[in-house]
Amino acid sequence: MPFTTILPVVFSCFGLCFLVLLYVIYKPPSWLIDQLQRRWPDVLFQVSTTSRQKMVALTIDDGPSASTAEIQAILDGHGAKATFFLIGSHMPGREETLRELVRSGHELANHAMRDEPSRALPAAELSGQIRRVDTQLQEIYDSNRAGSGSRLQQPSSRSRSRYFRPGSGFFSTSMRKVVADSGGRIVLGSIYPHDAQIPFWKLNARHILSMLRPGAIIVCHDRSWTAPMLRAVLPELRTRGYHVVTVTELLNATDG
Repeated sequence: MPFTTILPVVFSCFGLCFLVLLYVIYKPPSWLIDQLQRRWPDVLFQVSTTSRQKMVALTIDDGPSASTAEIQAILDGHGAKATFFLIGSHMPGREETLRELVRSGHELANHAMRDEPSRALPAAELSGQIRRVDTQLQEIYDSNRAGSGSRLQQPSSRSRSRYFRPGSGFFSTSMRKVVADSGGRIVLGSIYPHDAQIPFWKLNARHILSMLRPGAIIVCHDRSWTAPMLRAVLPELRTRGYHVVTVTELLNATDG
């Protein structure tokens, strides 16, 4: 077969493989998530639950922002809870917003100090960032506990769960050790509509709803288009019988 005839076939095969790879990245099949969870059991992708209730954890990255209060209002209006993975440099000046999240029963977690790929950081720098953000989070819980008394819905500050989500979502052996040494756990997810890059809330809502299964962890971002997405997703989740909870609540329903 002449080379000029083979070349288009080769390019077509490469193109098809590339499209398949993109699709798997965008909508990873459940068997792949299962395999990832077995391969790295210390990293949380999803939870196998024993609860008879259908539960999913909702996580929201990159806050706080000007959109956080609106996102909280929508969650509270639908009886949904979320774990907010916060960037330390975004927190100053928005402490009251974060205290209100805790008062409403939401959960705060660590998304490093800056919006950057955490995997590229030296171990010492990553460890320092995790400690700094953990200190900021602890101060929010402590101040809320002191001012709210029995009205505080979250566990005491002493028992605050220590979750870390790396910037850009990639981890390494070194990172796993740093996080474990800090007393934390890496939390990723099993449903990610790539909403940080795709600002089309209808498309993102369809993505989430198409991948639902009990024990899933949904990864979203604190953006201006997140509110309309949640307005579409949360009622449908309730219609399908799902309870939307924090990471800790989902883990409490695990079968281990």
